[in-house]
Amino acid sequence: MAQWPRRSLLQAAAAVFGSLFRPKAALAASAADPAWQLSDQQWRERLSPEAFRVLRQEGTEPPFSSPLNNEKRPGTFVCAGCQQPLFASSTKFDSGTGWPSFWQPLPDAIDTQVDFRLIIPRTEYHCRRCGGHQGHVFNDGPRPTGQRYCNNGVALAFVPDA
Repeated sequence: MAQWPRRSLLQAAAAVFGSLFRPKAALAASAADPAWQLSDQQWRERLSPEAFRVLRQEGTEPPFSSPLNNEKRPGTFVCAGCQQPLFASSTKFDSGTGWPSFWQPLPDAIDTQVDFRLIIPRTEYHCRRCGGHQGHVFNDGPRPTGQRYCNNGVALAFVPDA
């Protein structure tokens, strides 16, 4: 039976556990547009306290708290942090979860990574431009993708079609 060298095993464990406890927003921001790598103070000046908690600290808003749950007009849902277009209103659906849900993001709008904060791995997604935390994607959505992008409403803004 092959044995791992003790140092390699410890390094691997440190890497895994280190990634679990490192702020995810820092990981997402490292891939974001450099023009949007703002300090916490700059983000606090741009965002409401709740939007800062969700977008920059990866919090979750209470279910059924967002007025965007009931938004049905044609338009685009954009990142509340940087106005990056994220979802077309035509992909929004009522998931019954209490958060705005979409079956597909716009092309090149988001980045994903695995999140282990609830022990079970989930796919977390962030705005590709500013790295702001948006929500999680699950494989229980409608056709044609079968995916549900479950978004924090406070992390979004809605821009109606002209």
